[in-house]
Amino acid sequence: MANELMTKNVEFEVNGEPVKLSGNTIKEYLVNGGGNVSDQEVVMFMNLCKFQKLNPFLKEAYLIKFGTQPAQIIVSKEAFMKRAEAHAQYDGLEAGVIVERDQQLVEVEGAVMLNGDKLIGGWAKVYREDRSRPVISKISLKEFSKGQSTWNQMPLTMIRKTAIVNALREAFPESLGAMYTEEEQQVPTELSQEVIVQQEIEENSNQIEVDIKEQPLKTTLKDVSEVEQSQLFDETNPPIEPGF
Repeated sequence: MANELMTKNVEFEVNGEPVKLSGNTIKEYLVNGGGNVSDQEVVMFMNLCKFQKLNPFLKEAYLIKFGTQPAQIIVSKEAFMKRAEAHAQYDGLEAGVIVERDQQLVEVEGAVMLNGDKLIGGWAKVYREDRSRPVISKISLKEFSKGQSTWNQMPLTMIRKTAIVNALREAFPESLGAMYTEEEQQVPTELSQEVIVQQEIEENSNQIEVDIKEQPLKTTLKDVSEVEQSQLFDETNPPIEPGF
């Protein structure tokens, strides 16, 4: 049964285009992070793509595994926006940053601020045709920035994007309510290749993720040190980094 799940194609359509996924295809071409994903994690990713109508070949979704941590499914901001825009009641959005200026909180549209401003957070307004008032989200930079280089280099862009995702989720809970950003989950990060992959994802998507919990393995692995395992992965199974 497990072998059939890995070899049998799951077929569905995304925006009128056919998508075919098998477990083996996912393991070979669509896993990032260098970790060894389980069959269970692959099936979860495959089903999420099918039911959420996501095309991983177009970088709309990523399956990422770092070491022994639970696998993460990250959905790109572009796919997130497409889902909102396809909703019959979607009527546009506004977004920007919140800064402290002359001891006052000021909401600035876009991702710009004056030299003397202090960045405090981000805001977004999402409009629905069936509601008289917009859905408003205001978030704090302190709660979402983890000090990674992308947040240090582009804090205004990152906090604005995160505010948009939060506002869209509140405006369309039936379509987007089950998706959560990495920042909300407070997933710890590691160094080396994980940081590199994570920075690329942060620059091109807004990290909507689903954690997948594995069942304990019944079989045991040979006693190999962590250093030897990392060398084995680096030499024989280099990670596939997403091409943005």
